[in-house]
Amino acid sequence: MYRIGIIGCGGRMSSLLPHLETEEGLVIAAVADPRVDDMRGQFTGRNIHIYPSAEEMLQSERLDGAMIGTRCSLHTPMALLVGEYNLPLFLEKPVSTSWEQLHALEGLFPQSERIVVSFPLRRSAIVDTVKSIVDSGELGKIQHVQAYNNVFYARGYYKKWYRDEGETGGLFLQKATHDFDYISYLLGDERPVRICAVKSKQIFKGELPEGQKCSDCAYEGECPESPRNLAFAGEPKSGEFCCFARDTGNEDSGSAIIEYESGMHAVYSQNFFVRKAAGKRGARLMGYRGTVEFDFNTGVVEVYYHFADKHSAIRIGSDSGHSGGADPQLHRNITAASDTIKPYLRQQTFFSILSLSNPRKASYRLKRCQARSPTRQGRTHR
Repeated sequence: MYRIGIIGCGGRMSSLLPHLETEEGLVIAAVADPRVDDMRGQFTGRNIHIYPSAEEMLQSERLDGAMIGTRCSLHTPMALLVGEYNLPLFLEKPVSTSWEQLHALEGLFPQSERIVVSFPLRRSAIVDTVKSIVDSGELGKIQHVQAYNNVFYARGYYKKWYRDEGETGGLFLQKATHDFDYISYLLGDERPVRICAVKSKQIFKGELPEGQKCSDCAYEGECPESPRNLAFAGEPKSGEFCCFARDTGNEDSGSAIIEYESGMHAVYSQNFFVRKAAGKRGARLMGYRGTVEFDFNTGVVEVYYHFADKHSAIRIGSDSGHSGGADPQLHRNITAASDTIKPYLRQQTFFSILSLSNPRKASYRLKRCQARSPTRQGRTHR
């Protein structure tokens, strides 16, 4: 029986646990979270030990692996701590929120292949379908990518704790990392060599006081983002803070261009003030013979043939939530035995580890982070 320790059990980690608990031979043994009373309530009646800190849990428990789901700025410090105990690790993205953290993480884990980082979109059904079309060669070699993420549910990035860029590292790390990952997967052997990016903050900014809450605001009646007006519009409440205050962080749009070794390039753009049906997430991949386009929100894949009056559409379904429906696949990677997971992970090219078979006997080789510092040839945007 493999005993897993959870470090930080917020909304995202709680959503993963039902998938994890279906895996035979694996048990959640302990949870470390400063909200001790909340954790005791969440896990009432279960033989799960609750700790106020990761240090205390790791010192007290005999664990076979750890999963980190803290706020973003703590991902690297907690990963470094787990590394001291030589445990396989599941790490939520972003793995780091600064270059300093990234270099620290790389220094401690120079050789490992036993970390799983949470990039489930590449294993979603819609990306699997597009991958099979791309790999079939019917479009020709992919020579251009146009990708986009117009986030219709983004209010939380300006009204909740996410509004603190010191915690999030900005919205390229929060959202674009997922898209860059599935693009890399779809392109196969294409290796990125340069990236440039720009971001803008045009909407969610203002001069209202720092720490302003909607409940205390004199503009509640006229503000389109107030809880009362959102309720009238049929929109969910998305946090308590003002998104037009001086301390409202995060950009509200951004774009990047990625150049690859072959000379081809991909363009990516994300937006955080579109709403309702304007939301869209997906990409167009274009070869000489055809184009494939897909949208995670609609669950539709479309193929256009350049030399025939032919167009096909495949409906995958869109009821897949945060992960594109791939969280169960992510957890199969976590629980796979070490002898079988290594070739599997190479096939899937996840940026990460977690092989739980004989964890204390296996030799750890932490895969080197391939993020590069900015150079004079191209500006890398966080």
